[in-house]
Amino acid sequence: MAVALTPFAPAVLHAQEPPQSAREVEKAERQRELEILRSDLERRKAAEAKLKAELEILKNDRKKLSQTLVDAAARTKAIEGRLSAAEARIPPLDAREKSIRTSLESRRAVLAEVLAAVARLSRQPAPAIVLKPDDALASIRSAMLLGAVVPELRAEAETLVADLTELARVRREIMTERAALAEDRAGLDLERTRLTALVEERQRRQSDTEKSLDAERTRSQALARQVETVSELVARMEKEIESAAKAAEAARREAEAKKTVAAISDPARITPAIAFAQAKGQLPLPVTGTRIRDFGAPDGAGGSEKGVQVATRAGAQVTAPCDGWVVYAGLFRSYGRLLIINGGGGYHILLAGMERITVELGQFVLTGEPVAVMGSGPKAASDAEVSASKPTLYIEFRKDGNPIDPTPWWAETDSEKARG
Repeated sequence: MAVALTPFAPAVLHAQEPPQSAREVEKAERQRELEILRSDLERRKAAEAKLKAELEILKNDRKKLSQTLVDAAARTKAIEGRLSAAEARIPPLDAREKSIRTSLESRRAVLAEVLAAVARLSRQPAPAIVLKPDDALASIRSAMLLGAVVPELRAEAETLVADLTELARVRREIMTERAALAEDRAGLDLERTRLTALVEERQRRQSDTEKSLDAERTRSQALARQVETVSELVARMEKEIESAAKAAEAARREAEAKKTVAAISDPARITPAIAFAQAKGQLPLPVTGTRIRDFGAPDGAGGSEKGVQVATRAGAQVTAPCDGWVVYAGLFRSYGRLLIINGGGGYHILLAGMERITVELGQFVLTGEPVAVMGSGPKAASDAEVSASKPTLYIEFRKDGNPIDPTPWWAETDSEKARG
């Protein structure tokens, strides 16, 4: 990336490498952008063809479809994490570049004097502008090595060398970060397309039982309007809604069942791999993001938080934090779109703030399986401290109807492990 240092600063141009005109640079940049678009289009076509073939294979294989869904959701969340990290690294680099530019600008007279001295002593004519910091850097270094810079300018020359070197380094780092960012964004688009198709295939299989669930969905929404609290909602649903009652009964039967390590890795399972109470330290956060409110923190209304809030990327993928049955999926009072998963043993996980829920009432979901998608802005009522561009997922754990601290259940992340 070239930097134009205004006409006051002469520079030595390399005769063997004449600079490109602005028009040539713009043409080359357009050509690169066109090549990137062509490459992206070809990659998308290849990905679509591969996905169609993959779906055809998975149509009649529930086990493979479940595992593919979990894997695809994990990749999507990993890319979302890398994007957020990269986006956080770029602003400080931009700020550093701006700081160096400001420093150079404040010493423009010194820069002009040093470069003019270099031009005179090297018996080269002095053009009006410096096209690249690397050119100026090379000229000054060469002059210093040859002893061409007079002693009283040496300190200024060394300072300029250091600044120009740092400016070139920062620019290279910014370019690297932005290239990686563009690649991850393209990868995220492809993964989301793939994940959407896989979810649609999974839900298509659910359609065989959808007719029998229509009445239950209507009944669950009617119950939601009648009750005031989540505890009442869960209690009444598990008594009055057939699929929720069956899920609750199955959860109770499996709560204390002994499972093997093989059961945890079996994507064909239709009951929890282990009892929820035994899963402490093993559950993944259902979304990639930054925790902005923790359980027990002041809620701003004189009480304390009953759950956890996580600020996410727009359109972030939400996955099931545990094996369990969907006992509610729909709107509920101030929660907005609410998803309740029965994990067995009297434990329920509540997820709220999503834009779209992709699972159905009565459905069994695996840990890490996609269940919802975030929107483009905050949905929870207490998001005042979050940027308007950040949607927020609300997570609440309940035991026998009462909110509990979910902290002991979360698996340690890689960044937490690195911090020790």
